[in-house]
Amino acid sequence: MTGTPTTIAQIADIQAIAQRLAQHSRGVDRADAALLADCYHPDATVDYRFYAGPAQAFATILTDAQRGQPVTLHRTAQMWIRLDGDTARSESYIMAYVQAPDSDGAMMQRLVCGRYLDRHERRDAQWRLSHRTYVLDTNANWPGSWEASGLSPLSAHVPTGGQGSADTGIALLALAAARNRQDGSGNHDMNTQTDTVSTQVIDEVISRQQIADLTMAYCRGVDRADVELLKSIFHDDSTVVSGAFNGNGQEFAGEICRIVATVFEQTFHSIANQWIDVAGDSAVAETYVIAVASTSGADADKTETLTGGRYIDRFTRREGIWKFAERSFVCDWTRTDKSTRQMDSGMYAPLDLQGSQGRTDPIYRFWN
Repeated sequence: MTGTPTTIAQIADIQAIAQRLAQHSRGVDRADAALLADCYHPDATVDYRFYAGPAQAFATILTDAQRGQPVTLHRTAQMWIRLDGDTARSESYIMAYVQAPDSDGAMMQRLVCGRYLDRHERRDAQWRLSHRTYVLDTNANWPGSWEASGLSPLSAHVPTGGQGSADTGIALLALAAARNRQDGSGNHDMNTQTDTVSTQVIDEVISRQQIADLTMAYCRGVDRADVELLKSIFHDDSTVVSGAFNGNGQEFAGEICRIVATVFEQTFHSIANQWIDVAGDSAVAETYVIAVASTSGADADKTETLTGGRYIDRFTRREGIWKFAERSFVCDWTRTDKSTRQMDSGMYAPLDLQGSQGRTDPIYRFWN
């Protein structure tokens, strides 16, 4: 595998694959079979455990099941993509909001946390998926359902999601695209811009992608309790302020993995809204995170904690390699409840490919 991207062409490939992954979530949430099928090559396959087989058939089955059901929201984040010529592999964290009944028929709101392990191929200059495997990591389940409120004054109205052409987001996207065509901003020749891009800008673009890869490696390192991976992304003299451990980055790697392995059944860190500012061999960044952590122990004592916050980071490049120099966590909100995690019952029973700590997790065989 190629690993760290080093050229603009590789960045373009990564962005094309990420665009396709985002399209997949939109296809599912909008119950759009054609949009979803377009994410896959004609001979592609999927393994969601409850269905394993041709991806084209899966697109029809899934969207038919979605129609008429409450709207879902699939938040695909930290798409860690590794290129190898005209093929690639990726690990994406996915948080899905789903409304579905429990075994007694009572409606539940569910937050389903897992990962997509995907293989991609470029054919006829187009990147599409050739195989997808779904891994379930954890979940939270609350009684009740969500319904959009009635019409409010226009000054306070917000559009709501829907399926197919009923979705207001589709109309808003079409309107934005039409405006771009009208004012000509949607038509430009990329070849005319290439010669005007400075080497500094090219370096900044590549550096931002390499730094983004570090933040994704952090999430995998913590969630898999992978000491070796975490140590590899921190400089020897780095510092971390996390609350769980404040001190040297190398020492943090060992201590946080010990905590995860002894206290939690599973942790799940989903990052988004990433802002990275590069200045030569230094960079600063702010990354939003939602973390789900389920404790281990006796069932009566288990808890689940949802935490929303931000990582404030400083990076430096030494001998051509970017690593963390400083990482601080800022907590914005948190809630702790009795555990509602369900891994082998109800709608989760067929999802028997599940995340774990350590090298038994499916990512290691897939990635390597």
